[in-house]
Amino acid sequence: MSLTRTPAAARSSLWTAAAGRVLAGTALFGAVALLPWLSGADPARTVLRARSADQSPTPTELAAVRHQLGLDEGPWVHLAHWLGGLPRGDAGVSWVSGAPVMRQAGTALSVSLTLMLGAFAVTVLVAGLVCARTVFLGSRRRLRQDRAGTTAAVLASLPKFLLASVLATVCGVWWGWFPSSGWEGPRSMVLPSLALGIPSGAMLGGMLDQALPAAFHEPWARTAYAVGLPSGHIGRGALRRTLPGVLPQLLPTVVALVGGAVAVEKIFDIPGLGRLALDAAVAQDLPVLQTATLALVLLGVAAGVLIRALRHTLLGRPLRDGALPALHRPPLTVPRSLRLLTAACALLLLALVTAGLLRDPLQVDTAARLLSPSAEHPLGTDALGRDLLARLGHGALRTAWVALVVTAVSAVTGLLLGMAPRASAGPTEVVSTLPAVLAGLLIAGVTGPSVWGAACAVCVVGWSPYAAQTAALLEQERASGHIAASVALGAGRLHLLRRHLLPSVVPALLRNALLRLPTTVLVLASLGFLGLGEQPPTPEWGRLLSENQPYAELAPWTVLGPAAALVVLSVLAVTGSVLGRRKGE
Repeated sequence: MSLTRTPAAARSSLWTAAAGRVLAGTALFGAVALLPWLSGADPARTVLRARSADQSPTPTELAAVRHQLGLDEGPWVHLAHWLGGLPRGDAGVSWVSGAPVMRQAGTALSVSLTLMLGAFAVTVLVAGLVCARTVFLGSRRRLRQDRAGTTAAVLASLPKFLLASVLATVCGVWWGWFPSSGWEGPRSMVLPSLALGIPSGAMLGGMLDQALPAAFHEPWARTAYAVGLPSGHIGRGALRRTLPGVLPQLLPTVVALVGGAVAVEKIFDIPGLGRLALDAAVAQDLPVLQTATLALVLLGVAAGVLIRALRHTLLGRPLRDGALPALHRPPLTVPRSLRLLTAACALLLLALVTAGLLRDPLQVDTAARLLSPSAEHPLGTDALGRDLLARLGHGALRTAWVALVVTAVSAVTGLLLGMAPRASAGPTEVVSTLPAVLAGLLIAGVTGPSVWGAACAVCVVGWSPYAAQTAALLEQERASGHIAASVALGAGRLHLLRRHLLPSVVPALLRNALLRLPTTVLVLASLGFLGLGEQPPTPEWGRLLSENQPYAELAPWTVLGPAAALVVLSVLAVTGSVLGRRKGE
């Protein structure tokens, strides 16, 4: 069994990936084309309401709209007409505004790409700051203690829309440093880039920070230090060794900002592609929605190809020849402060939940609206006078349970698909740029709005980061020397999978899942806020943030409690995973 890839195998992999892209894109466009018919609402009524805000159109007006849009012809005729016009650069006209769709999509795409580049720059900067200490100590052979990555966990768990609101209020309105809304030039992209890039950079930096100790533990790093090579040279070598395992996360984390930055685009009033796609989906403006989806798919495919080429360039000949050294994390001591921090987070969450469960989360007191924290209301009250501590406590179990289930399903699905990288490469690239809101609209059209419908929507798009990570790590592990030795000694596929491949992937995948846990909570909240998920007045942490976000400037305590609870949950998950890993070792 040869582990090196022959030219014929490489060509077969390219054809398989291309076929996967075509099939995934076809399935996505088919689902989008059916949206007006799946939604259960009359498309003519929705379009007419978007045009004129007419809540009670007459049957004659509805019939005229159906005839004008050709809704009686069915979805496939519309899709065929739209596809037929694309080679001529004609994507039709908007059902709502009557404007050419290609011009709208082109303008929105240029804005989103500019914003994505700004967010990417912030992401790289924040990721570098998160792992700078490990690079500094590791390149000087002074890395002794394990790190939990609490800084990365705190930053990664910050809600992007809440961070955007704070930046817009403080840096835009109060201090006047940058524009707080609109899109007028380079200064307009600073605040939204920070809101998008800080959590993304913390997530990528945390993953890189956990992978670096294994690179510094390799023989080449010890030899380079022994012969007196500069620490900067050793640090660059370690980064080059570990970056290929993290690079695939750029696709679902950074590139997805083009389609998934809807909340931030709305707060800063940015006419981006994600906002265009959401507005078109809500208004059932099919030509605009199909064109925006096509732009997102093409962007995801192009970015996936570019990232894969960059990974292979960084790894070089060892990957092609099956001579890549395996990364093994060195034994590092766990500081006592880590155990104390874990215990403190667990006790704090337990105390909040217990105290909240003793209160009524649904009691409305209009005379106590937006009260600041006091002895009677330790976390204050919301806009309806409901006790925030009670809502936080009663929503804890439901929030954590649904988020854990969604994260587990997404991670397992990504693991299974990532183990077949040739078949999953195309779907991963296509799904990575698909907004969860669009998936929520499609699923809600079939199942109706519910918390488990929203959970299914997140699972539909949430597996792509784990599949990309699994495929990348497995490719590197299969190219290592010990795998070749095991095969030469007669090891079968099951033995390789159980003894070598899965142990090299699962710990990193678990770390990724725990870092993304707060993001899952917030995505579920955004779907509930749009009426596609958890319905009010059910208390749920993400919904508390969404409901109270408009009052963040007037009554900041309404969002500080849920945000702090998310941060504590994230830190507890990350520190607990580190202690569990050390116990397993």
